[in-house]
Amino acid sequence: MSTEQKVSDRMRLTTTFVAIASATVLGLGLTACGAGDTESQSGKTRIGVTVYDMSSFITAGKEGMDQYAKDNNIELLWNSANGDVSTQASQVDSLINQGVAGIIIVPIQADSLGPQVQTAKAKGIPLVAVNAALNNKDVAGNVQPDDVAAGAQEMQMMADKLGGKGNIVVLQGPLGQSGEIDRTKGIEQVLAKYPNIKVLARDTANWKRDEAVNKMKNWISGFGPQIDAVVSENDDMGLGALQALKESGRTGVPIVGIDGIEDGLNAVKSGEFIGTSLQNGTVELSAGLAVTDALIKKQQVNTAPVYIMPAITKDNVDVAYQHVVSDRAKFLSGLSALTAANLKTGDIAYEGIPGQKQP
Repeated sequence: MSTEQKVSDRMRLTTTFVAIASATVLGLGLTACGAGDTESQSGKTRIGVTVYDMSSFITAGKEGMDQYAKDNNIELLWNSANGDVSTQASQVDSLINQGVAGIIIVPIQADSLGPQVQTAKAKGIPLVAVNAALNNKDVAGNVQPDDVAAGAQEMQMMADKLGGKGNIVVLQGPLGQSGEIDRTKGIEQVLAKYPNIKVLARDTANWKRDEAVNKMKNWISGFGPQIDAVVSENDDMGLGALQALKESGRTGVPIVGIDGIEDGLNAVKSGEFIGTSLQNGTVELSAGLAVTDALIKKQQVNTAPVYIMPAITKDNVDVAYQHVVSDRAKFLSGLSALTAANLKTGDIAYEGIPGQKQP
């Protein structure tokens, strides 16, 4: 064989090897990209989650979502924005770039994430707002509590307790978040019926217990014994107010909250809260995940179910406590079946609390 022929043969072999290698790499790239659009390499549906922060409510909700994901072959990519809007926007951008099949957002502010919603829609990624709303018509789903009704419910409890007259302070959620806006609206609706109930002060403590302690201490310094009651837009802030009152030597001041977290339920049991409204994050966020999964799979589903919070008082707090705390493992084991049944009936808050009626 001539030298020229040997060189020519080597060149053909090299060209063939490069072509095969290139095709292999390209094939691997397409496979990885295709899997990333809907599934992890384990075959599970990948859904991204970003929440405002890991509050007591969200922590309980994460347990519910994790249970539903385990039962339904879903992989969750969890993110907490720690109360920062720009961080949450970056997290959504990252999830989109990772090619998740769907995205669940518990937003920090209602008027945020517009570009991210548009990008997700353009890429065919269902984006669902859960627990707190986004003012955007292009979200694929909207799983929300009736926060107006919850605000009205807690204010009515307090109006009844006060006999329609007295001085209150109001602890609000993060200003501009849909939960704060709507709960405040519900409180105002009831206050309009009671001209003898005066609001001494209202301000945000951002859903946080420690911030509420400081806020309440300032109000105690400013108003002293004029404060007859505390209306808190969530349990954590109400518990902060309770701590501040105790430290100032005041006991017996009625407090009402919303959410039904463990410490809030304990406060109802002890009589330190007159009541709360159960927003069981375990149930609500599980419903949000179920709706997102159905949208990904193009199944028929109500994309905007509403969570109606049951009122919790000493009369029914024991059952709520079982679901949230003492019999939690048992409750979680039946959560997926409960969530599926609730989506069919339309009542995503139903869990058998006395006072609830199944449709």
